[in-house]
Amino acid sequence: MSVVGIIAEYNPFHSGHEFLMNQARYIAGSKDPIVVVMSGNYVQRGEMAIMDKWSRAQTALESGADLVFELPFSTSVEPADLFALGSIDQLVKVGVTDLIFGVEDATQNYAYLGSKIAEIPQSHMDFNDYSQTYSTQYNQMVAREVGHEVSEPNAILALAYAVANHNLGTPLVLHPINRIGAGHDDVLQSNKVVQSASAIRNMILHNEVGCTLEEWMPKKEVKLLFKQKNYPNWNLLFPFLKYRLESSSISELQNIYQMSEGLEYKMKQEIHTAQTFTEFLRRVKSKRYTYSRLRRLSLYTLMNVTQEDMIDSFNHESLFLLGYSKVGRKYLKRIRKETPADIISKVDQKNTQSGSMRLQLRVDRFFEQLLQVDQNFGRRPLEV
Repeated sequence: MSVVGIIAEYNPFHSGHEFLMNQARYIAGSKDPIVVVMSGNYVQRGEMAIMDKWSRAQTALESGADLVFELPFSTSVEPADLFALGSIDQLVKVGVTDLIFGVEDATQNYAYLGSKIAEIPQSHMDFNDYSQTYSTQYNQMVAREVGHEVSEPNAILALAYAVANHNLGTPLVLHPINRIGAGHDDVLQSNKVVQSASAIRNMILHNEVGCTLEEWMPKKEVKLLFKQKNYPNWNLLFPFLKYRLESSSISELQNIYQMSEGLEYKMKQEIHTAQTFTEFLRRVKSKRYTYSRLRRLSLYTLMNVTQEDMIDSFNHESLFLLGYSKVGRKYLKRIRKETPADIISKVDQKNTQSGSMRLQLRVDRFFEQLLQVDQNFGRRPLEV
């Protein structure tokens, strides 16, 4: 039995994701399940998803997924290495045997490269050059140690999957698939069948949506988008971040997860005069930090996510079941007694007292205020 896993954000789900789903179905066959672990309402680069997790899960199920689980906030909003490790660990716990992912060059032997990188001594990864970001120094180290330069976003994430898979004892067979259409962060290219998710989000946020959107996204998903009251983004969140930073003491900010090296002083200093989130990031930005790192830190700050919150979540991570197909329901019923994963299909007062669900409930409260749609209590897994 081949249980194929996909790690996704679907922010939003588009034709490129549909292509990968079809490739997963080819590997799984008609009877074996496709399992998706999907970031919830917050994504890896430190942003709110443009659609809520239920709408995106619905589209994934209608496009061929058999089970969709929500990846905990403590894994989904992390740098690539921790994001990959947490995601693969969760897939393994629910019996996934194969991992499929899109890359710019699928001819590379990612399993081999991952094993080589995982074996590099820790002393070679002590990056103390403050004139360059951690990711730049890491990529330079990879090129030096394994003789292969990796700079494309999906290739970097693919290597993180491969390293995590190796560190977990190589439980998954890796299936890199060539991406088609636009690149990861490309602007809109109307002559291409597949657009980047960032281009589609920009269309939506700049009110450029129309019938053309249906060329690159499922029609039902487009209809769900049009029904939304607003589209979550940092422009909406910035006034709340500003209040949070201005009203918090330095000692309070120092407790925020990943707040280090005096960033609390810099953020508090620059927030007062910054007029937009983009301006704020530029003021705080240095050669040491990437914009993604600073967006994640801003999100932790906005939500008051502390080191203790993340440790508690890491130590008790649950998988929240968002939906299933008939094949998925049958598979889940078979493995429930065997899996070490804590699978939650109904949020209640008991399972939100600690761990990842407690943190999930808290951060989702903010998302609910923006979209005016309940995200946890009272929701049941979708069935397609």
